[in-house]
Amino acid sequence: MHFQKVIRDLTVLSNIRLNDRHFVLDLMAPDPLPTMLPGQFAQILVEHSPHTFLRRPFSIHNVDYHQNTIRFLIQIKGDGTRNLSAIKERETLNVIFPLGNSFSLPLTGKVLLVGGGCGVAPLLFLARFLNQNHIHPDILVGFRTKKEVSEIESYAKYGNVRVITDDGTEGEKGLVTDHPVFQKERLDYRKIYCCGPEAMMKAVAGLARFHGVDCEVSLENTMACGFGVCLCCITPTDKGNERVCVEGPVFNTNRLNWFGS
Repeated sequence: MHFQKVIRDLTVLSNIRLNDRHFVLDLMAPDPLPTMLPGQFAQILVEHSPHTFLRRPFSIHNVDYHQNTIRFLIQIKGDGTRNLSAIKERETLNVIFPLGNSFSLPLTGKVLLVGGGCGVAPLLFLARFLNQNHIHPDILVGFRTKKEVSEIESYAKYGNVRVITDDGTEGEKGLVTDHPVFQKERLDYRKIYCCGPEAMMKAVAGLARFHGVDCEVSLENTMACGFGVCLCCITPTDKGNERVCVEGPVFNTNRLNWFGS
């Protein structure tokens, strides 16, 4: 599917700090937003940050076409994201969007969404999209500790939320693959969608493969241009090296070289 890509100066409607490491930006467009689908991302220009030379890619966390707003859930990792975390209301950000492909939509059946850390970012938009298409997903989100757990009420609007933390301070204790949802003799899902640290996604993909469940992941490779020119985000697939920013970021795990021959 072809998507209209636009470059827009978007106005900061709100900047909400969720905890020490994460914040949410709501940006308003001056004109109607183009069509966007869950899994797509945007490239944001970070100005007044001397060590940030390239745009930063962020998954689209949610979209409100009536209010003409886009939401981003961002983790503070370096100078660029730290600079963004300090931006004020009514300031503007230059954004290229929507970029990349999207998650595919199952027509029927049970669906599981799995997110770890800031990897939960694209899953809110996906959960809402599935809900609008009469699919009520199970949503498993993993965090390091209770202090990082956030937006559970937002996810709960669209699905059955389960929480797991590394230290057990919220929900179950352990990694997402330790959660009881994965300990059943049979995974009763038609589709699993996953985003988070690569090790987590590989573990989830391995379990999905073992149980014969279709699985899609959103990769978080380092990106520079965001539209396929620089080739710095390539990943090996069954068709050779592909650009995560164009052929991805969403891939069916059967296409990735994660399981050997």
